[in-house]
This record gives sequence, C-alpha cells and structure tokens, in this order.
Amino acid sequence: MRRTGAYLAAISALALSACSQEARESALRMGLPEPATAEGPIVINLWQGTWLVAIAIAILVIGLLFAAIILYRRKSEDEVPKQTRYNIPMEILYTAVPLVIVFGLFFFTARDQAELTKISGEHDHTVNVVAFKWSWAFNYLDYGVYEIGTPAEPPVLYLPIDEKVKFELTSPDVIHSFWIPAFLTKMDVIPGRMNVFEVTPNKSGDYAGKCAELCGVDHSRMLFNVKVVSQEEFEAHISTLRAKGQEGKLDTGRIVTKGNTDCAVDSNLPGCKEVAS
Repeated sequence: MRRTGAYLAAISALALSACSQEARESALRMGLPEPATAEGPIVINLWQGTWLVAIAIAILVIGLLFAAIILYRRKSEDEVPKQTRYNIPMEILYTAVPLVIVFGLFFFTARDQAELTKISGEHDHTVNVVAFKWSWAFNYLDYGVYEIGTPAEPPVLYLPIDEKVKFELTSPDVIHSFWIPAFLTKMDVIPGRMNVFEVTPNKSGDYAGKCAELCGVDHSRMLFNVKVVSQEEFEAHISTLRAKGQEGKLDTGRIVTKGNTDCAVDSNLPGCKEVAS
C-alpha cells in the first residue's frame, strides 16, 4: 500500500507540474473566465468564497456520515446499536449552523452586489445599449454616433481601455439580457425601464457578447462582439461611424437604418421603424 501511495503521489505531482500557469489560474477561478474589468475580481472573490464554504460543508457532512457508519454500526448479529430519540444540543446545532451559513452568504452577496451596481457618476463614457429582436444597437451618447447589427452581421462595441463606461440598457419589445462573459457582468434589458451599470475594461482584446435571456425564436442569434482598445483606436472608430453617416441616436422604437437591409426592404417587419437621419 505504501508503494501504491508513492506511485499515486508521483503521478499527481507530474500531472500538476504538467498543467500550465493558465490552467492553474483557471482552476483557481472555479470555471469563471479571466476578468477583463476592474470590477471583475469582486465577482471572482465572491465565487471562490462560496465554493470554499460549499467544499467545507461537503467535507463536514461526508465526515459525519462516515463517523456515524463506523461508530454506530451493528457489531454483531445480536447487538442493536443504542437508539436515541432526541438530542437537543445536536438539533440546535444543525439548525443554527445552516442559518449562520445562509445569512453569511447573503451578507457577502448583498455587499458585493451593492458595490457592483453602484453608479458613481464618475464615468468617462456613456453607451446606450438597445436590445431588439434580433440584434443590438449601441448609441455612443458622448459622441452622437451609433452602431447597429443584424443576426447575420453582429455589431461590434468599441470601448477604450482603463476608462469607466456607463451602460444604459433599453429595449423596445421583450426582455433581453446584456452579457459579456469576460466582464463577469450581466443585466436584464427590460421594456419601459432603463437599467444601468458601470464597468472599467482593463484588458485590451476581443470579447464575445450575447443575450442571456430566452427572448424568442432567434434568441441564439443575438450576438455581438466587444473590442477593448486604446483611446486613439476608439476615437478612430468613432470617426469611422461618423463618416458612414451613422450620426444621431437610435430610439428605443422599432429600428431601421440604411445598413439594415431587411428593414429597408420592408419597414413593417418586426424590429423596424424609421429613424430620422
């Protein structure tokens, strides 16, 4: 058995040493992607803490289970283990401990949620996100330009690195959900209501975005992409949108633009309404 244990230890050491630094960091994040915003570590810490509590509870429960199996087993055919009808201290314990755990998790979740949803008013940019069946429009409110996509051509949202962005979420039709997995932030887009949150992208790169609310037949096609770039590249993109004539603000009604071929053909299609150029 000692030899077997040594073999297993050696195999485990080799397996761990073979893991890349990226794989080890991913394991420590418990399956969450590497955060691409300054607020992401708050979510990571809450997620890790919740898992640690869950693992500790699992170890305790399994330990108590095996302790009961070993200590209170029937040791002979004629012997019946001592039967206990009530154990008041034990009953108080297994009532109080779960309550402490639940209230503790609630406290830390509420604390972090308040921090993540707090609007500081110190943002550098404001983007109005319009979710509609079946794509997205992005109004860069500080620059008076917009981007719009279709299911066939998902739009690209440009964000400058290390600058806080305020997102204003609106929808003209049904409930959608604005989700950028790498930002570790997701919020519903509800008709008749403006939901707001702030994030600070701090890692340049390309990121995927999608609708995370089952909103209808083409829900799976409601995709978009995000580019976190330098301020210079961001301003160059804004100039490109302006050169295309995509100036102004798309309202939260049914949308049609020159770039939306389906709506240009038939403005009565779901998702279409003329917008002043």
